[in-house]
Amino acid sequence: MHILVLGATGYLGGHVVERLRALPGARVLLGGRSPAADVTADLASGRPRELATALARVAPDAVVNCAGATGGDAVTLAEVNARGPAVLCAALREAAPRARLVHLGSAAEYGPGTPGRPVTESGATGPAGPYGATKLAGTVAVTASGLDAVVLRVGNPVGPGAPSTGLPGRVAALLAKAGRDPGATLRLGDLSAYRDFVDVRDVAEAVALAVTAPGPLPPVLNVGGGGAVPVREVVRTLADAAGFRGRIVEEGAGGSTRSADVSWQCSDITAARDALGWRPSHSLESSLEALWAASGTRSRSAGGAAAQ
Repeated sequence: MHILVLGATGYLGGHVVERLRALPGARVLLGGRSPAADVTADLASGRPRELATALARVAPDAVVNCAGATGGDAVTLAEVNARGPAVLCAALREAAPRARLVHLGSAAEYGPGTPGRPVTESGATGPAGPYGATKLAGTVAVTASGLDAVVLRVGNPVGPGAPSTGLPGRVAALLAKAGRDPGATLRLGDLSAYRDFVDVRDVAEAVALAVTAPGPLPPVLNVGGGGAVPVREVVRTLADAAGFRGRIVEEGAGGSTRSADVSWQCSDITAARDALGWRPSHSLESSLEALWAASGTRSRSAGGAAAQ
């Protein structure tokens, strides 16, 4: 089975590639802007015909799109998150119309949630900013493509290798820098929001199941932890794992711009269980411990510098 992974060098993409390579009989091909990639592609600026030519050459049985932008201006977000999936779908229709497409969406497409009420795939979408809006546009491009496609709407991924562009990774980097100094102070934004965290390795498992599942799948499946967790609790758990003895100070907003207007978010993951036999296998505590262990290793190898 030939599986092409786009965005393979990113946080989610790296874990997805590792999991797919463990599938019996799988040959995983990497797609991206690097000349060393098996398929050279830039979804943000390339033309569908150019990508179709490259796809015809490798004849994938499945394509996994992990490419996406979480930061940047609205133009960058639109180019990567909205235009990119549309270009990919157009190219697949021409060159590999029978290939299964697994596209990674985002729970940010739903927008603000109602406390105590996990949102299902049929729930209303109302993204609170450009990130969620552009991810939703990408989802629409995929679900309306006519391809054998499924969008996995991913919650807040966490676990080993989490980048500093997200809160868990940023906090881990700050903790690595602070060490065990009792006089250290971590100054963070408002931590009162609730989020649905899911281990990145569980996301990779959902992708593997979606790639290999027989028959058509529902157009959208939620992939989350299945519960709303206070962000404050995540920070405290990470601090405990790091042996942090200083103070944690919340200073107003200062959170992620892509989720600043969303105080509560939780996805119902029943459909993914029914369609894929998937459910998260890592607890949030074990995910955070794995994140800290990986961050501490990188910090020590860099001579004590903060993890990136």
